[in-house]
Amino acid sequence: MQVLIEKYKEKGLKITPQRLAIFKFLEGNTTHPTADDIYKGVKIDNPTISFATVYNTIEALKGVGEVMELTIDPERKHYDPNTEPHHHVVCLKCNKFGDVFVDYSKDLKLPETVTSEFKISGNHVNFYGVCSDCD
Repeated sequence: MQVLIEKYKEKGLKITPQRLAIFKFLEGNTTHPTADDIYKGVKIDNPTISFATVYNTIEALKGVGEVMELTIDPERKHYDPNTEPHHHVVCLKCNKFGDVFVDYSKDLKLPETVTSEFKISGNHVNFYGVCSDCD
């Protein structure tokens, strides 16, 4: 717990019991939760927490590079506490997200019309399919 507190203090984030609950919820979370998922998850043990606190904490975490906002789902934003470069796969039936840790950049051959106009600094590929639970 102390390591988690220090991690976010070093990033300049204010530590409150509500924020700590959100940090703990996100730490190692691979479900790519929405703000509502986070709110429901932390409200169980923190009944006085507000959705605004969850949303504001997510924004603060985005600001210091501790969470990525995923806009793959057209219905709502999801959040990923793993900010290392990786890609995502999404089930078209249940909307389950998964991580893909393969570097496609060395195989990527962009057309000159793109490379002449942009200096490429990264990539993010989204894959879509049906998960084994829905198959």
